[in-house]
Amino acid sequence: MNRATSSVPGAKRCARNGHRFPNHIATTLDIHITLHGRRDLTGQIYGQLRAGIIEGRLAANLRLPSTRELAAQLGVSRKTTLEVFDRLIAEGFLRTRAGDGTFVADGLARLPGARPEPASARARAAGIWRKMPERMVMPMPPAGITLDCDFKGGVTDKTLFPFDAWRRCVNQALRTQARAGGGVASYRDPAGEQELRLGIARYLGFSRAVACNWQDVVVTQGAQQALDLLARVVIQPGDIVAVEEPGYPPARALFSALGARIAHVPVDGEGMVVGKLPRNARLVYVTPSHQFPLGMPMSLDRRVELLEWAGKRGAVIVEDDYDGEFRFEGRPVESLKSLDRAGLVAYVGTFSKTLFPDLRIGYVVPPATLREPLWNAKRIADCHSCMLTQTALGAFMLDGEYAKHLRRMHKTYAERRATLLDRLTGDLAPWFEPLPAMAGIHLVARLRKRWREERVVAAAREASVGLYGIRPFYAGDAVEQGMLFGYGGTSAQTIERGMTRLAALMPQLSR
Repeated sequence: MNRATSSVPGAKRCARNGHRFPNHIATTLDIHITLHGRRDLTGQIYGQLRAGIIEGRLAANLRLPSTRELAAQLGVSRKTTLEVFDRLIAEGFLRTRAGDGTFVADGLARLPGARPEPASARARAAGIWRKMPERMVMPMPPAGITLDCDFKGGVTDKTLFPFDAWRRCVNQALRTQARAGGGVASYRDPAGEQELRLGIARYLGFSRAVACNWQDVVVTQGAQQALDLLARVVIQPGDIVAVEEPGYPPARALFSALGARIAHVPVDGEGMVVGKLPRNARLVYVTPSHQFPLGMPMSLDRRVELLEWAGKRGAVIVEDDYDGEFRFEGRPVESLKSLDRAGLVAYVGTFSKTLFPDLRIGYVVPPATLREPLWNAKRIADCHSCMLTQTALGAFMLDGEYAKHLRRMHKTYAERRATLLDRLTGDLAPWFEPLPAMAGIHLVARLRKRWREERVVAAAREASVGLYGIRPFYAGDAVEQGMLFGYGGTSAQTIERGMTRLAALMPQLSR
């Protein structure tokens, strides 16, 4: 057996001779041709080159090595490679250009790709992964549609971010990374970089009354990975996980994917109804600072009741404080973690709502008994998160830039929220009733008339306004009919424009 690899010059070399080809062409390409024995060498080489072209591994306009180069690399005579090229040229698979070389013909790019494997031979995903239920994903606008005003929840305004300050932190992190390990590349602590963990611990102690040391913090790839790691170390297939109803679909999907049985516990004006929790729940997932999606905070009495319930049963409480930084009314509400005396609350946070989701940085402060298992789970999952981004964000926090950014965002979001509420309680009051929400970057307004949410969403979209009903957040029958209005990624001027269009639209739906 003889295996040879041929390096194929691409677009840059062709450009020297005055010929231009598409920008996506690579400068070199490895062709792997395996020869079995010495019989029918021409046929073996021809068959493998032809298959590579038809299957798209050798893309249109790619330059092939010369017959002399290919013969030398494969250890065959040039006569053999000449015969192969002549045959492929005659059949239209290759084309030549005088004095420039031989290229893959571009006509075959219009052919469909390789045939799919027969259904009987396909690898099959297990269980929930074959088809994700619709109620386990977040509502999104249809692909390819651009809306003048989009009230999608969970998005932030990237134009508010201080990129100049961030760039300085990234440059500083690059210098730190260059010096790290004394010039020896090595893997990092799965729990995260010390600077960032210290910045998070200080921030949580000051703003959320969560008393923790930097060693207590585990940095994750967003809040979703924090939930995933916690679930992996706490629950086993068949265990019961209690979630809010309505609630956060990706969390339900995650727990289901790990084999948990989901108990949907109703919420009322004080948050999750603790009296409805199943006695044998192993984990309880809650959003106490700003219930998702309805918005009410969990009352202090209800928080104490939940902690007492978990203490009697040894259940773990996962507190998802996904946008608790933005509070606009009343005094700050104590986090569950700050009230925990039994070591049962895992506090989860994210920078997706305060910075932007692209960073993929979240964190968890677990109970002390889960710290080592969580460290091991993180190491197994992805070894560690990106050092460069962590170091930059650590400097961003410790230098005070994060706190300044939060103050600017808080002021801007407060203005947007006020604009939205003024319209919902003003000219749109006959159709919408905002639910009480003192924090966050979205609010929910109940539909006063018994319309179907889908009808309002469709009509608004015709007016280029993106609305999102709350029905998808219920696992069972919806108790409320309403709309989620996200204002994190929408300017006050755009909110006004969207509300004006809704004010003109709603009377038409009433006819």
